[in-house]
Amino acid sequence: MIASLIDAWQRHDAQAHGARFTVDATYITFVGTYHQGHADIVESHRTLFEKHLEGTRLAGEVLDIRFHGPDAAVVTVRGDTYKGSRPQELTRIQTYTLVREADGERRIAALPQHQAQVAAGGDLAQDRPGPGPGRFSTSTAD
Repeated sequence: MIASLIDAWQRHDAQAHGARFTVDATYITFVGTYHQGHADIVESHRTLFEKHLEGTRLAGEVLDIRFHGPDAAVVTVRGDTYKGSRPQELTRIQTYTLVREADGERRIAALPQHQAQVAAGGDLAQDRPGPGPGRFSTSTAD
């Protein structure tokens, strides 16, 4: 799921990015902007990709996955947008609520917490149980 979001971001494909969200998903950005529903998420990312985030790439590392039954999970990711080389240290944290829908597809239902800047020297991965970090990035060396 996270890898598909990153892939859509790398292509600046707002439609593919938005396809990973449920029809009634909520999304709160790292600056606190609230988006409601698939269409709003798609349009907001279309605008971002064309203006403020034009030419950016996205990197992410899964810090924790907690399953809540067979059809729901909460995934915590550390990531960043960037231009040029992938940053060595990723500084933003985001939590995704994933659900399995009636069609069997897994989608993001909510981003219940906004992204947070990691305090200097803070390492949430050390404090969290789970399978360990998974690294996702589709960037190539510049």
